[in-house]
Amino acid sequence: MAIQMHIQNIQSFQLSLKTTLPFLPIITNKLFKLEKMATVTTQASAAIFRPCASRTRFLTGSSGKLNREVSFRPSTFSSYNSFKVEAKKGQWLPGLASPDYLDGSLPGDNGFDPLGLAEDPENLKWFIQAELVNGRWAMLGVAGMLLPEVFTSIGILNVPKWYDAGKSEYFASSSTLFVIEFILFHYVEIRRWQDIKNPGSVNQDPIFKNYSLPPNKCGYPGGIFNPLNFAPTEEAKEKELANGRLAMLAFLGFIVQHNVTGKGPFDNLLQHLSDPWHNTIIQTLSN
Repeated sequence: MAIQMHIQNIQSFQLSLKTTLPFLPIITNKLFKLEKMATVTTQASAAIFRPCASRTRFLTGSSGKLNREVSFRPSTFSSYNSFKVEAKKGQWLPGLASPDYLDGSLPGDNGFDPLGLAEDPENLKWFIQAELVNGRWAMLGVAGMLLPEVFTSIGILNVPKWYDAGKSEYFASSSTLFVIEFILFHYVEIRRWQDIKNPGSVNQDPIFKNYSLPPNKCGYPGGIFNPLNFAPTEEAKEKELANGRLAMLAFLGFIVQHNVTGKGPFDNLLQHLSDPWHNTIIQTLSN
């Protein structure tokens, strides 16, 4: 009986094998296609979610200046194309052509010169240094206007506000201090002007002959003026100009703000935070 059942099982297996064999190549082919499709889908998904190096540099600005060329870079698979579109170099307003003399090679150059003031190369040379110096003075000025007011308000210092600084009593008369400062700054500014006209001509100290500044680019003297030995990289120059421009606007804003409200910037900020819906520039100007 057992032998007969075993023979029947063998016959059933042979019958099922005969039935399946004709379809085996079709099934194998289907499985191969499914495996290939899964591989392609996985690789395409990885390509979509993997940031390319050029896009990372564009977002982080690691080079100090934006990549401004337009480039299209297709990926391996035709079903997905990765590309980046960026503003052209020296273009401060999309669609507006920049002047030929502003080609984006200078730090902070975005092609903005609607009045054509920098068309003359000599004027451009002067404006570059003027913006650099005024931006540095503005950053010092804004810090000197804001920080004493903040520290006095929180009780760390007890000094007058910036608009009352001229009323304070100094160790000498205001006229004497003005004359001394005029002489000192006249000497410094004349040497700066000479360095703009003839770069490197004032590196040698006229009084202390043993001291001279290292070779440098105009506007970035180095030496004792750079005690921490920061390298004047393009990224650092861009940041300095951006902060200097912002400080010049802030300085102008502080003056206008005081003329309108009679208060300093920190006092105005505290007043606004005390009632944000009613203490705003709209209510101030309307009154």
